[in-house]
Amino acid sequence: MTNPPYTLTLLGGLDLKGPTGAENSLLVQSKIVGMLAYLSLPSIGRFVRRDLLAALFWPDLDQERARRAVRQSIHAARATLGADALPSRGDEEVALSAAHVRCDATAFSEAADSGMLMEALRLYGGELLPGFHVPDCAEFDRWLDDERAAARERAAAATWALAQRLESDNQLSNAAAMARRSVRLTWTDERALRRALSMLDRLGDRAGAARLYDEFSTRLMKELEVHPSDETARLMAGIRGDSDPRA
Repeated sequence: MTNPPYTLTLLGGLDLKGPTGAENSLLVQSKIVGMLAYLSLPSIGRFVRRDLLAALFWPDLDQERARRAVRQSIHAARATLGADALPSRGDEEVALSAAHVRCDATAFSEAADSGMLMEALRLYGGELLPGFHVPDCAEFDRWLDDERAAARERAAAATWALAQRLESDNQLSNAAAMARRSVRLTWTDERALRRALSMLDRLGDRAGAARLYDEFSTRLMKELEVHPSDETARLMAGIRGDSDPRA
């Protein structure tokens, strides 16, 4: 199968690479970037109604002007990526062609959901569109926040599943590293912390468990101004052999 000529990077940053270099001109247009991201997730190739794109990116315009803005954005994207990159279905729907554009976020989701854990984690370069924002597009921002959380949770789940697989294969050092990484992807999830602490304890890495707990506690206090729960503190106290669960 021929590789798509364009690669859209959304994880850990924003980039669009292709054979000409002209595609970089699209990256300065936040609404076109947002539209390409929306057409990429959760999967490339699905058709989306133009009215929905109009409501997401031009909520303050009347219907006629918003639809014109959608047409202009699609035209600009096609002028750079090729006419077939954004196929239409009738006058009402548009899609992003998987034959023309490959998206790392889509590929990551597909790999994770297929159990290709190492490939999924290779693709997960970080937060989805970190720092990206489209002014005055609250619905899009909410959609992006949800997609960011879903990608982060999928990465954490893949990392934990790989940690379990490595433990079963007696690759203990790698299992411990993956257990720690799974927690760092979900800093406020104490359930993820407890299962990682229990694994590190089983693997004999009590010092690593203590460092992870302390790191988690510091982050939790800094971001939410709370301490870990009593359940988590008791677990850590047992691993440390402390009589004081808050030690």
